[in-house]
Amino acid sequence: MRHIPLPGRVGALAALALLLAGCALRPPVPPPTGFTLTSPGRADNELATRPYGGRNPANPNCAGDNVSPALAWERPPAGTRSFAVLMDDQAGRAGLGVNHWVAYGIPAGVRGLPEGAATASGSGFMHGRNTLGLSYLGPCPPRGNAPQHYVFTLIATSLEPDALGPGLSKGELLQALQGGKALGAASFVMRYAH
Repeated sequence: MRHIPLPGRVGALAALALLLAGCALRPPVPPPTGFTLTSPGRADNELATRPYGGRNPANPNCAGDNVSPALAWERPPAGTRSFAVLMDDQAGRAGLGVNHWVAYGIPAGVRGLPEGAATASGSGFMHGRNTLGLSYLGPCPPRGNAPQHYVFTLIATSLEPDALGPGLSKGELLQALQGGKALGAASFVMRYAH
């Protein structure tokens, strides 16, 4: 495009008109649609700090405070009666994966969990069993590794909140959701390293 200088005020007005015309040609950004999961105040795939690391005195890689991040969600599928949350490290155990959190029976009217909900008493949901048989364990990647990805998956279900008893493993929960009881899912990623 060839630049043609215009004198003084006419040139400034012409430049402004061209700028506004260019803005008008851009389509507006549509609002988000569909089921979403976020962690308030944290970007997807953001590196988490020490408080979110797991705590296990028997494992030197687990020297955090074992605080689960806050979660929030919007626009669940129609027919949702409860939610389930899973947290997985797919690279853990040399690629075999580690499940860190299983929670379910979260009532349909709930739109988030506060920070630390995974280990809080009176949480208002069923606690399952992770790979280590615990209800929750934060990230514990080997020291010196690149940041590992911890995937939080929120599943909308057609089950009533009290349909399943406490203590299910990830596999048992997924089996219970077969046959159309899982209505949709959303995910969020948190990275962690020492």
